[in-house]
Amino acid sequence: MSAAFDRLPSPSGAASIANQAFPDQALTTSAISNGEARDFFALLKPRVMFLVVLTALVGLLAVPGQVHPVIAGASILAIAVGAGASGCLNMWWDADIDAIMTRTARRPIPGGRIAPDEALTFGIVLSVGSVAVLGLVANWVAAAMLAFTIFFYAVIYSMWLKRWTPQNIVIGGLAGAFPPMIGEAVVTGDFGIRSIVLCGIIFLWTPPHFWALAVVKFGDYAKAGVPMMPNVAGPASTRRQILAYSIVLAPFSMLPALMGFGGLIYAVVAAVSGFGMVALSWRVLRVTEGEPAMKAAQALFAFSILYLFLLFTVLLAEHGLGLMMPLPKVL
Repeated sequence: MSAAFDRLPSPSGAASIANQAFPDQALTTSAISNGEARDFFALLKPRVMFLVVLTALVGLLAVPGQVHPVIAGASILAIAVGAGASGCLNMWWDADIDAIMTRTARRPIPGGRIAPDEALTFGIVLSVGSVAVLGLVANWVAAAMLAFTIFFYAVIYSMWLKRWTPQNIVIGGLAGAFPPMIGEAVVTGDFGIRSIVLCGIIFLWTPPHFWALAVVKFGDYAKAGVPMMPNVAGPASTRRQILAYSIVLAPFSMLPALMGFGGLIYAVVAAVSGFGMVALSWRVLRVTEGEPAMKAAQALFAFSILYLFLLFTVLLAEHGLGLMMPLPKVL
C-alpha cells in the first residue's frame, strides 16, 4: 500500500493548485481560513450523510430486537458524524483534483474558504469523537465497524483506490454499503443476513450510479487524471457494465421481500423501480452520441438516487410506521 501512496499527489499540493485556480482567494496550508459554518458543514458531504443516516436507520429497525430510543438516536447521530468525518477527510485529500474538476472546484478547500490543515484537523476530531460516542452509547462492535468504515473510505478508497484503479468505485463502494450493518450492530452487537443483504443492494447500486455520472464528466476525470471506468475501459464498455450491474441489482433488491423483512409495498416499489433502473441503463447503452447520450446518462444518475431513496424509505416506513404487509416468506 505504501508503494501505491508514493505514486499519489501529495495533499499538501492542494493549496498551490487552489492558488492557481483561484488567485483572488490564495490560501496556504498554514493559513487561518475565513470559512463560515456552512463551509465546514459542506465538508461533511451532507447529501451523503443523509443517505448514510437513512440506510443505517433501516439496518437498526429491520432486525429482530429493540434498543432504547435515546440510544438509537445517539447512535444514528454518531454514525452520521462519522460519515461526515470520512467525507471531510476525503475532501482534504482530494483538494488538488477537486480544484481541477469543474464539478468540485468550488468546494470549501479548493475554493479558498477552508485551509487544508483545518479540514484535516476537523475530520480527525470528528472521526475519533463519533467512534468514541458510538462505543460508549451502544457497543464497541458497532464502534469498530464505524471506525473501519471511516478508514476504508478515507484511506483505502480516497488515498489508494481512487487514483490507482478503474475499479475504485466498485471496491470503494463497500464503504457506503456498511451503514446498515453498523445499524444492526447497534441493536444486536453483531450483524447478520438482513443487513448483509441491505449492504449488497447499496454495493450493487454504486457502480451504475457513479459510472453514469462518470460518462457525463468524462472530460473532468481525464483532466484530473482519475482513472474512472470510462477513461480507462472506454464509454462503450462502461455502458455495458452499467447495464450488467443494473440487471443484477433489480432482482437482488427483491430479496428483502422474499426473506420476509420487506412487505408488499416494498415488493411493488422494488419491482417497478428496478425495472426503471434497467430501462434507463438500456437507454444509456443504446444512445451513445451527442447531447441525447449525455441526457440519457444524466437521467440514469438522477433516477438512481431516487431509486435507492425509495427502497430504503419504504423499508423504513414498513418497520418504523407499522406499514408492513408481510408476503409469504420464500427464502
